[in-house]
Amino acid sequence: MGNSSSEEKASKPKFFDGVKAEFKKITWPDRDLLLRQSVAVVGVSIVLGGIIAILDMILQYAVDFLVK
Repeated sequence: MGNSSSEEKASKPKFFDGVKAEFKKITWPDRDLLLRQSVAVVGVSIVLGGIIAILDMILQYAVDFLVK
């Protein structure tokens, strides 16, 4: 049982070395790409929000028509 704790201590630096190596492989987007993608996400969110709002109003009108 004493060996398992020493093995855990030895494996932790290896794990963090692996994490550090993987972080070096990351390619971060430049400012222009980040701005364009952010605008696209906001635009799509607004369009989908509008579609959902319109569908909600239509369904609400239909339910009110059926109930009354």
